[in-house]
Amino acid sequence: MENINWSDLTFGYLKTDYNVRSYYKDGKWSDLEITDSELIPIHIAATCLHYGQEAFEGLKAFKGKDGKVRIFRMRENALRMQASSRGIMMAELPVELFEKAVLEAVKKNERFVPPYESGASLYIRPLLIGTSAQVGVKPATEYLFLIFVTPVGPYFKEGFKPTPYVIIRGFDRAAPHGTGTIKVGGNYAASLVAGKIAHEKGYSAVLYLDSKEKKYIDECGPANFFGIRNNTYVTPESTSILPSITNKSLIVLAEELGLKVERRPVLTEELETFEEAGACGTAAVISPVSRIDDIEENKSYVFSKDGKPGPISEKLYNKLRAIQYGEAEDKYGWITEVD
Repeated sequence: MENINWSDLTFGYLKTDYNVRSYYKDGKWSDLEITDSELIPIHIAATCLHYGQEAFEGLKAFKGKDGKVRIFRMRENALRMQASSRGIMMAELPVELFEKAVLEAVKKNERFVPPYESGASLYIRPLLIGTSAQVGVKPATEYLFLIFVTPVGPYFKEGFKPTPYVIIRGFDRAAPHGTGTIKVGGNYAASLVAGKIAHEKGYSAVLYLDSKEKKYIDECGPANFFGIRNNTYVTPESTSILPSITNKSLIVLAEELGLKVERRPVLTEELETFEEAGACGTAAVISPVSRIDDIEENKSYVFSKDGKPGPISEKLYNKLRAIQYGEAEDKYGWITEVD
């Protein structure tokens, strides 16, 4: 613990003291269990291993200048996990149990919450998996819900600096009316090959287009996309995009700043009209986009020539971070303070 260099953390896994678990059996959830084990005993025929009955969430806790620890939009994550459960027919975890487990996990590992101004935060990972043995394709009857936490640095090593993205048409992240709108591991597995190609070519991430026509912007591999044009915040709407809690928050803050907000299908050619572009999500908050290369079309859309984020992206980033760290008023009840 004494050897952690908080300001040099990557977005990776670091062992903490405890994790929190609850088991679903006979139609009900168990009381929370605290354990220091990093292992899960699991049946070889568990539905999570064979039929993808697995959903997860990601949220963060921050230590403010006043020493208080704050968790951002915990209830929204609980509700989104319930939506994921409905999407792949898993038992829904009550919101109150989710929130209790998050608070317990943070309190039990409070010494791992990075200090203020370190640039790091405590990442909270709720996980729900089907555990009962089932060889036929049908839902499990038993589930395990757990939360572990780990201190992390920025998702992209560059932090809040513009980086290049690439459009790769040969891969889809999710199908229309499939699992794209819920947070399940399969969506991320589907993005690994294209992500590897992008990284090898020097890009931060892939900007996926819609799977049906390849005409509209869907989302980036790890995050929602937004563009800024004429004092308007534009973000795609489709049946295969995960509803990012960070994006929802930025939409509210954009309106506060006097921006018009448009959530609608966004044609790829609109990229040339944006003054700024970014990817947003829990891990990165906002990752400004320097340019997007459409290799097959031999086009490049540039949003930052001087290596700096756009002024509106910067305002939104600072405004959201100020709320997360308790430095700005929380008008919307997004913050939960840890006692």
